Amino acid sequence: MSAKNCKPTNLKDILASLRKGFFQVGFFSLFINLMMLVPPLYMLQIYDRVLTSRSQETLLLLTLLLGWMFITLGVLEFVRSRMMVRISTRLDDRLNKRLYRLIMKMALQRPGQSSSQPLADLSGVRQFMSGNGIFAFFDTPWVPVYLAILFMFDPALGLLGLFATMLLGVLAIVNEASTRGLQQAASEGQTTAARTVDAQLRNAEVLRAMGMHDDLRQRWAESHLASIKAQAQAADRAGVWTSISKTLRLLFQSLMLGLGAYLAINNQITPGMVIAASIILGRALAPIDQMIGAWKGFTGARLSFNRLNELLEEIPEEARRVSLPAPEGRLSVDRAIVVPPGAKAAALRGISLQLEPGEALAIIGGSAAGKSTLVRAMLGLWPLSAGHVRLDGADIDHWNPDELGPYIGYLPQDVELFEGTVAQNIARFRDADDRQVVKAAQIARCDEMIRALPEGYDTQIGAGGLALSGGQRQRIGLARAVFGSPRLVVLDEPNANLDRAGEKALSATCRYLKKQGATLVLVSHRHNILKHVDKILVIEQGSQQLLGPRDAVLQHLQADAAMRRQQATAHPHLHLASGQSAS
Repeated sequence: MSAKNCKPTNLKDILASLRKGFFQVGFFSLFINLMMLVPPLYMLQIYDRVLTSRSQETLLLLTLLLGWMFITLGVLEFVRSRMMVRISTRLDDRLNKRLYRLIMKMALQRPGQSSSQPLADLSGVRQFMSGNGIFAFFDTPWVPVYLAILFMFDPALGLLGLFATMLLGVLAIVNEASTRGLQQAASEGQTTAARTVDAQLRNAEVLRAMGMHDDLRQRWAESHLASIKAQAQAADRAGVWTSISKTLRLLFQSLMLGLGAYLAINNQITPGMVIAASIILGRALAPIDQMIGAWKGFTGARLSFNRLNELLEEIPEEARRVSLPAPEGRLSVDRAIVVPPGAKAAALRGISLQLEPGEALAIIGGSAAGKSTLVRAMLGLWPLSAGHVRLDGADIDHWNPDELGPYIGYLPQDVELFEGTVAQNIARFRDADDRQVVKAAQIARCDEMIRALPEGYDTQIGAGGLALSGGQRQRIGLARAVFGSPRLVVLDEPNANLDRAGEKALSATCRYLKKQGATLVLVSHRHNILKHVDKILVIEQGSQQLLGPRDAVLQHLQADAAMRRQQATAHPHLHLASGQSAS
């Protein structure tokens, strides 16, 4: 089996691949907990040796040894902390790229339901692993060592220590059981509230213009307040058990002193053991007490862990395919049936077409006819329920997206530009030569427009291109689509926001692309752009109505329109009735 096939696929497997690091942390925890015995042993020697012998030399030697041990303990604690930070960083490094690709895939498969929550969950798991709370789980297995020492001092001391440890352990379990559901509800509420705000921020102009702020704020407030309420209830309950745990820990340490004094009076233990037993019991109870205090962080990390693991198992990583040669642009669609993500009915049925490099196709039809759906299927953005979309004879899904992307030009209906400079957006945020950027702008005939901006190609634009008009965004988006000499260019309503100058620039760009041998697909409601295409596909209600050479299809459409006008003139009442029925 190859190393590629052995690659971990879910979060549990990835953590298992890091178990060597966890074992190393556990190994350091052994010596750290052994070092924790230094203070009680020091006190034991002070009371049982130094005070009875009054030897200053012994006191000096023990103190020097104590100082050396504490320096060693500090180094061990520092190294252990650094090791957990490195482990959490390696976990993030192995997952962040995959999670980024996954949320991008979710955005295509589940429109409106995707969010950046998986990346926040990864950050939550990493922060818990790199914090101090996790060390309680490494220190707890060494509690029996401390109890064994207490039993060595005297069975009564050991039994008191065992009882105290078991009682605090029960409190930890009760704390977890009583706050688990509330923590989960709080986490889900925070996720819902964040998703609601994100959606509202994307449409801030609409909310402001139509006075929808207060109504939609109420929707956000419901999720937010539910989250706050659950979080407060969980914190209240956890606070109760934390206070009880802290009180009991101090009480048992004092009781250990009292029991030790009783045993010392009866000459069953030495006075030094009295102090040492109290310190050892405090050390035995500390990890459990720390675990109760850190339970909120642990619960949050566990919820994030479970969500990540479910997501990674639900959407496995796509296998890397064999790299194919650079495409020439031969596009074929064979009996394609497309059901949009989240829908039950097919939006396209039985679409077939063939395009050669250098050919241009226009897709026309009424609103919601399925034009944009076909475009998304051509680009492999939406999966096919049946049929095939092939580029140079290979299924579009058989191409590695990062290898095919440079040869694809795409201008969607809603042009989104990203935070950065105009040049970076045109270059698709790649490390590109400035001449390539300027060339793409010149092909799209927007070079002059860009030079007129405040900083030219270095003009910073906000997320979504908020500093630009709709026409400017569309023209820069067109330059981005033609950057790098793509072989397949798909333009969805490219002239929707263009003025007359923009229309002329678009026409010149289409002529250039055809001359360069690129395959061109246009979706448009405006027929003046049809003069640049070789074929026309007419789609109505998801079905292919006409496909053929441009002039033949236009003549057929004109003849059909003329026939309808004649029928409307001859039977106006029937036409009116049918129009009312259709409406």
